[in-house]
Amino acid sequence: MKRIFGLVLMVLSIGLAPAQAQLEPYTDYDISEAVWEIGTVKVKTNAGDHYLEGLKATWVRGQEISKELGYIEDYAIYSSITPESGDFNLLLVTKYPSLEAMAPSKEKYDAFMGALGQEQAEAGSKRALETYPELREITGSYIVHEIDLK
Repeated sequence: MKRIFGLVLMVLSIGLAPAQAQLEPYTDYDISEAVWEIGTVKVKTNAGDHYLEGLKATWVRGQEISKELGYIEDYAIYSSITPESGDFNLLLVTKYPSLEAMAPSKEKYDAFMGALGQEQAEAGSKRALETYPELREITGSYIVHEIDLK
């Protein structure tokens, strides 16, 4: 009986012991150089279309300029099919070629503002300040790499 009890304790202790990491970066998996910036947004009930209209005039316009200038690789907006569940119902995603590409510079700023135009920049800022707080709450911001398991 003591042998059985000892064997059971040994098996349980092995099963309950913390797992040791066996994977090695760049050997067992690759980490992308590209990074994704993900903003999570909780859009208020029945405000989705109005908020998207604003995003089209502001965020999307800025993303298109950034893409044309080569600052970003891509962007996307994802909407939850269950909009009333959880802390967010909209994802704003931007893909950068690298973490370094996210760094600001005067040259990037000047080129971006030149492409956007001062009048449009002011109109977009005014729209965002006046209407966005009524339509949504920003619930998170994340910068992530893709992991490719080998």
